[in-house]
Amino acid sequence: MRAGRGSGSPADGRTCRLRGRTAELGARLRRLRGTAEERFPVIIRLTSHLIAVNLLDSATRLAAQVFLTAVPLLFVVASFAPQAVRNEFLSSFHDVFGINGSSEQELKKVFDADPSNLQQSAGVVSSLMVLLSATACSRAMQRLCQRAWRLPSASPRIAAWRWLVWIAAWLVILALQGPLRTGFGAGAWLGLPLLLVAEVGVWWWTQHLLLAARIPWLPLLPGALLTGVAMTALTVVAKLYVPGALNRSLDRYGSLGAVFTVLSWLIGLCVVIAAGITAGAVIAREPAVSRRLGSPE
Repeated sequence: MRAGRGSGSPADGRTCRLRGRTAELGARLRRLRGTAEERFPVIIRLTSHLIAVNLLDSATRLAAQVFLTAVPLLFVVASFAPQAVRNEFLSSFHDVFGINGSSEQELKKVFDADPSNLQQSAGVVSSLMVLLSATACSRAMQRLCQRAWRLPSASPRIAAWRWLVWIAAWLVILALQGPLRTGFGAGAWLGLPLLLVAEVGVWWWTQHLLLAARIPWLPLLPGALLTGVAMTALTVVAKLYVPGALNRSLDRYGSLGAVFTVLSWLIGLCVVIAAGITAGAVIAREPAVSRRLGSPE
């Protein structure tokens, strides 16, 4: 009799109702997912691909490699580059980030220092090691592009020289940022379109280079357009955010504060880069777009 009464207790009834509601909710979510896949297939595929690429993890790794590469390379450039080239780098940093105050003084300590003293502290062997270790940044970017396009790793024999070329090209591009932004003296009305074209071209070429030409040029264009537009917008925003944040960090916490500020900004940039390249790969493989661009399966 007790067992019979227990089987029909109010607790059992609540458990059954809860299971029924859970099953109903699961069925409703599956119906919503099916409807979304029918109406918004691109968004669903993009979301799943961003999860597969592991967007935040890839962006954080890339940002860390960029930071570890950029700082030693600045010392190498300041050590061995002619004064005119060092002035271009200083001008580009000023134009890109709007650096002023404490952060500008710290940057000038590097680029206005006596080259002979820097060469003694850096050394030829150390500089070569810095350049070789900088390929870690190239490899991180290559892995990001390969994940976006779901390609296997390229052979080191094919990819090794591409890592060095990519680093060298980015040093040239960084030095040209100042003249591009000013339209080579004509003003911002010409500088902004030039910067946009340069950013799109750079990210178009970057994908083709680091993917070892395994993807044709045209399918890479959507990712280059998305990344180029986003990076142009972020570099404009940088002049509003970076100078104040960097100076506050330097004044409050010293050089350690500047490290966290720069790294945070780099993570944001790398998230945009990863999202742009991945979204471009998804868009390029959409049936309607793929037929026009000749995207691979």
